[in-house]
Amino acid sequence: MNKTATPAASLREGANGRLEIHGDLSFESVPALWQACAARFAQGEAPDVELGQVQRSDSAGLALLLECLRATHQTGASIRFFNIPEQMLAIARASSLDQVLPLHHD
Repeated sequence: MNKTATPAASLREGANGRLEIHGDLSFESVPALWQACAARFAQGEAPDVELGQVQRSDSAGLALLLECLRATHQTGASIRFFNIPEQMLAIARASSLDQVLPLHHD
């Protein structure tokens, strides 16, 4: 059986100084993306994160945001997530995570 590969998610430096997450956030793509995020947060970095380039997400995408929040709080830093896609926001609202996550829109 031939499975269609899930497009990899990536982490990039944005022109506006934010970290940008691109691609699909899924149970397949999030672990590698979390490793990239964790490496930055271990250095005390707590940037703003742009989510506007996320194409699709399942609950693993929200788990990633929660882990980012936890990791930055452990270092005493703060983090903000900008422009969460509607699909992710609907999942966050269903679980009241929109009340926990520092979500912003511009």
